[in-house]
Formats: sequence, C-alpha cells, structure tokens
Amino acid sequence: MLVRALGLFLVLPAILAAQAAPIDPLGLPGTRILGGGGKLPPSVYEHFLQLAGGKDKARIVLIPTASGTADDAAQRDKTLARWQTDHPGYTFEVLHTRDRAVADSETFTAPLRAATAVWLGGGVQKNLADAYLGTRVERELQALLARGGVVGGTSAGTAIQTRTMIESGKEDPIVATGFDFVPFAVSDQHFLKRQRLPRLLQVLGEHPGHFGIGVDEGTAVAITGRTLAVLGDSKALLVLAKTATRDERIVELAAGQTADLVTWQRAARDRKSPPTVLPADTRQQGTAILVGGGRIPEAVARRFAELAGGKAAKVVLVTGAMPKEGRADDPFGRMLQKLGVADVRMLDCAHPGEVTAAALAKLADATGIWFGGGRQWRLCDAFDGTPAIAAMHAVLARGGVVGGTSAGATIQGELLVRGNPLGNTEMWCEGYDRGFAFVPGIAVDQHFVARNREADLTGLIARFPQFLGLGIDEGTAAVVRDHQLEVLGDGKLAIVDARSGAPVTTWLQPGEHWHLRLGRKPD
Repeated sequence: MLVRALGLFLVLPAILAAQAAPIDPLGLPGTRILGGGGKLPPSVYEHFLQLAGGKDKARIVLIPTASGTADDAAQRDKTLARWQTDHPGYTFEVLHTRDRAVADSETFTAPLRAATAVWLGGGVQKNLADAYLGTRVERELQALLARGGVVGGTSAGTAIQTRTMIESGKEDPIVATGFDFVPFAVSDQHFLKRQRLPRLLQVLGEHPGHFGIGVDEGTAVAITGRTLAVLGDSKALLVLAKTATRDERIVELAAGQTADLVTWQRAARDRKSPPTVLPADTRQQGTAILVGGGRIPEAVARRFAELAGGKAAKVVLVTGAMPKEGRADDPFGRMLQKLGVADVRMLDCAHPGEVTAAALAKLADATGIWFGGGRQWRLCDAFDGTPAIAAMHAVLARGGVVGGTSAGATIQGELLVRGNPLGNTEMWCEGYDRGFAFVPGIAVDQHFVARNREADLTGLIARFPQFLGLGIDEGTAAVVRDHQLEVLGDGKLAIVDARSGAPVTTWLQPGEHWHLRLGRKPD
C-alpha cells in the first residue's frame, strides 16, 4: 500500500459546528462492483455471480444501454448469448430502452423487482443517465441494493454509480449526474491505463466533500457493507484532493487489499467542513476524568462519584465503544453502586439511529457521564451527526463530570490519537481524527507505559504542535478542571508539549499537579 500525503497540516473544524450528511456506520446495503474497463478477469465475474446467489438462486438482469449498439436486437442477443456461454446454468435477461417514459413504467421494470443482481455494461455513461436517471429503473436498482442484491458494472457502468459523475473529457472534464450508489464518492475507470489521476483530482477539487475511486482496467472494486475490496489484475486508487488545510492523499490498493469505506466517506465529508484554528487551550467547564485503561482505582471511582453529586448523582454509562456482545455488564456501574450511587443509566447506542428522544432524555438531567473502554471509532460512529454530543457538553456546562477509561479517555480529547477501524496500531486516522473535545486542545493516548507508546505520541505532537499530548498509563487517571490537571491512581502520566519547539515530555507521578496552559507545575 502506497500512501502519499505531502505537507499535511491539521486544522480541525469546531467540534460542535453543524454536521452535514451523517454517514451510516454499517456502510452500504448490498454490493456494488465497480469494474475499471478492459478485459475483466474471470475472478470478478465469479464474485459477482456468487453474490447474486449462485446457479440455484441468481436472477441476473443485463443492461447494455451504455453501448451505442444496444438498440440493435441482434447485438443484444449476442450480449445475452455471451453471458450464457461464459456462465452456463445461470439465468439472464436483457433490459434496454432509451425512452424515459418506458423506463419509468411498472411493466418495463418488473424484471428488476425479481432480480438478485444487475450488470451495467460499458460504453458511454451519458446514455445510461439520459435513459434512466430519476426513473423507476434507478429506484428499482436502489431497491435491489437495499434488499441485499448486487449492482455491478464496468467502464460506463462504473462511472454511472456515483452521483457526481465524470461524463467525459480529460484536461477539461465534464461533470454530470449519475446514480447515488456510493455516497460521497466519484468513480473513474481505465484509471492507470489512461492516466486519469489528474482529471480525478481536478473534479474532486471542484466538488468538495467527495473522495475518488479510480479503478484500472482488468480490475474491480467490490463494496459490501463498509468494506472496499480490490479484485483482478491491477490496482485501484483512493484519492482525496488538496484543500486549503490538507494536501492531497492517494492510497494505492492492489488486488486482495481492502480499505474501510466509512473512513474515506468521513474524511471526504470532514475536509469540506469550515476550518477553525484551535490553540492548545484546555479550559473547559465541569471536570473531565481520563483513565489510561486497565484496572480503575477505587480512588478514581470515589472522585467521580463525589463530583457527580454523591448518592444524589445521576450517572449515564456510555457503552458504545464495545461491540454489542460486550455491553451487557459494566464493572464501573457496579463500583458506583457500591459507593451508594443508585441512579445509573445505560446509554447503549451503536448507531445514530439509536440516539432517540428516549436516549437523549437520559442525558437531560445527568450530573455525570462515564465512557467504557473498547475502540474509540465506535463512539464516533454511534453519535455521528446527532445532538448527543452537545447534550454531553451540556453536562459539563452545568458543572458535571465526564469520565472514561481507555477509549473512553481518548474520545474526550480533541485530536483523536488512535481511531483507525482497521487497527489500533496506526496513529491518527483521517476521518476518525476528532474526539468529542470535552478537554479542548488535547490528544490522549492510553495504556501508555504498558504498551510503550511514548515514541508514538511524541511523533504525533511533533506533527501537530498546537495540541498537548497526555500519555496516561494503565491504572492511572488525569483529573482536569479548568487548566489544572491532577494525577490519581497507581502509575504515571506524560505531558508532551511542542508549543515552544521540539516536543518535551514531562512525567508526573500520582498526587502531582500540572497547569496545562502555562506548561508547568502550579505555584
């Protein structure tokens, strides 16, 4: 995998700015196959046919409308015969018209309602748009995907699958409207063979909020759920264009390699957000408690309970950093109950659709919030585009406390240190680079000493010197109120500060304090 991101400089949008176009963390229903043109290898068609249901269940509709010869019945018969010869035992049907009134009829589209898969042939993508865009055909294709079916295509049949569609041209590309099968994306085909990277970068630069999928000949990209996988003989490229605050980013994927679709959708959307330069200012209302993972010391639980109001506390436990099967029981809730806190509520959301009025009501009068451990990207997914984050900030604004362990600590910072859904070893993943900013200007790394992460955090802060790094070891907590930090627990805590030049690390022991804005122990 080749990654190019030159001169990258992070400038984060305001965390509570209006968030446009929520992205479904489940990814996309059904499967899209984007073929790059040329001669696709048998493995691509085999994948398409298996997803269609195999010989026993597949009902496949072929749409050759992109081709200029599709009006010739003999040519349509040849297309059908070729598929039948190459794939014996499968059921195929050809569907074609250039009359939009016909394309909008219930009779013409009946085969699509029975289909398990559709293949869009190559040619000229404008032909597909002219005939089918906005008609019942487009709606039935979306319905096919929604029920778990497959829409595949090659060349023009790939270009048509993104709403922002490159219609033609190279030095001066013409952009038109296609089907919205891959939101936030612009697809391009014959990509390396015809050297189309410059045109894709130009289109992306002129259409903020999109990322590019460039597929070479003899190659295809299959998108199922949130997994984007490359099939065939060559490569596919994922592309983000340069913006005022970010350089272009290009990732090459060879056959057999995968990427996370949702990460690229989020990165494209977030690059469009109005930038706000945020200094390393840690002032916030209320109190934040950040635990580095491992065992939660009893002293930390007592401090949290006291700050939340003691026996009168109203505490919300947020469990979304764990997979669903790991959320049934929260040990911190049991610790609170032993301390006499009776009002403990579970906020078990894994998807923005689960952030209902009833869920938000749990936060309305809460005096404390606790985030459990797990993976911080799941919390980003769960609350994306919802009013829950503002409701959590409101708990701090009225003098409450927000705490958390491991992922529940890192999500409280502003720069999200380890957010890659594909693994927790990479530092800073664009698309999952923003925490909830309960402690502004901070980047938090957990399990710090136990997992030898000092070099990681130091390198990240050198890259983004406007942020302070907090490296918190297991069994250790940072208690932050206003600009003041106190260390509780059993281990030590690192402050990484690059505001005056090269990163400088200061280690604090339990009981010690630090003034985060002034960068020193308080007088």
